[in-house]
Amino acid sequence: MHRFPRNSPANRLGLIGALALLSVVLAVLAFAALGAARTQLALTTTPQPGPTPQRTAARVVRVIDGDTIEVEVSGREYRLRYIGIDAPEAVREDTPVEWMGPEAGAANKALVRGKLVYLERDVSETDRYGRLLRYVFLADGTFVNGELVRLGYAQAITYQPDVKYQDLLRTLQQEARGAGRGLWGSTPLTGP
Repeated sequence: MHRFPRNSPANRLGLIGALALLSVVLAVLAFAALGAARTQLALTTTPQPGPTPQRTAARVVRVIDGDTIEVEVSGREYRLRYIGIDAPEAVREDTPVEWMGPEAGAANKALVRGKLVYLERDVSETDRYGRLLRYVFLADGTFVNGELVRLGYAQAITYQPDVKYQDLLRTLQQEARGAGRGLWGSTPLTGP
């Protein structure tokens, strides 16, 4: 095998070419990793946590169940229903406790109880029961409605005209279903 002298132009060009190729490979890997991280981030958080012109700060004073909370806004308390999701029932008087209902309520409590949250309205102000309809975000940007769906504690459901995040919620539901999480996992066998 022929070797070029250490300081020869041919040897320097080979080294430069190898470094250039290594730089290109590292850049491609870095962009791929950044793209994957941004995709994952988009599924669980929003780019602007905190108050915005579209979001109002509130404090969670009580968690009712997997898709309903009570919040305090400017010294006044409101019952709030998360937009775009439906969790199994656990506390409605005229309805039996549904499978995963208590777990959905516990997951909601773990996410929001006592926390400062940011509320975002879509089109409707309230539902037929007088509850505020809102998307809810934590201070770190976590999209609570979406996180409950992603973890399998609620399913994505569309109630027109409030559909701003429905595509994202459906994507998160597909992720939960594919992973067999929560509602999409094995149902317990009931005995005689």
